[in-house]
Amino acid sequence: MNTPKQTFHANSLGELACTVVDGSDAPTLPVILCHGYGAPGDDLVGLTDYLFQKLGPVGASVRFVFPVAPGDLADQGMPGGRAWWPLNMASLQQLLQTSQFEQLHDQTPPGIDDASQKLTSTVRAVLESMPNAKANAQVPYVLGGFSQGAMVTMNVALTSELPPPEILVQFSGTLVCGPQWIEAASKKGKARLASTRVLQSHGTMDSILPFSSAATLADTLNEEAAEWEFRPFQGPHTIEAGTLDQLAKWILELTDGQ
Repeated sequence: MNTPKQTFHANSLGELACTVVDGSDAPTLPVILCHGYGAPGDDLVGLTDYLFQKLGPVGASVRFVFPVAPGDLADQGMPGGRAWWPLNMASLQQLLQTSQFEQLHDQTPPGIDDASQKLTSTVRAVLESMPNAKANAQVPYVLGGFSQGAMVTMNVALTSELPPPEILVQFSGTLVCGPQWIEAASKKGKARLASTRVLQSHGTMDSILPFSSAATLADTLNEEAAEWEFRPFQGPHTIEAGTLDQLAKWILELTDGQ
């Protein structure tokens, strides 16, 4: 397998800066992964070593893209921290402590639509930049993220004008924008997840976003997807190795079908 090479693109893929890690000089499958709230833009780049190891020779066909969220949290005491949209932490904690989960699930977070538009422009730029991109031909791709990054990718997959991803990854995400997501997922003739495999994982001891809300996300939308695998694990708000293994397995299956 070729040695992966890492390059940094500042504001050159759509509207967002991105770290790009290519498995070779001619990758054919973009895997776009978005970090969570408060993390630096390159927070998930370290996953590539593990995933390339699991992918073996097939890793040469993969381009990993890690967009940097548009919000800068330096003025909130988090130098280097980024956000897809601002969070009212006091309000969020009150909802969680009082188990007002339905309100959390039904609300559209202020700023998620703007973040989704920016991410959409980046995904489009990534697809157009692939060496195998051709006119009138869809480049298959993987989209996903962790925590707030999972939410914004679900929103893009369901509500944007982009072709839906072949694989959608939800690391420790939750249900927001409930009415909009349900309508988009279940719309007859245009069901957005009808050809998408969804891989979701969540820690049963998650103190940031409750496990029950993750289960609600799966229960609400799983029948609308081509396949939905929900992987609970005993742990906190994090990404566990078993889900990365499953992601690698699905990438292998996707590349085998190209």
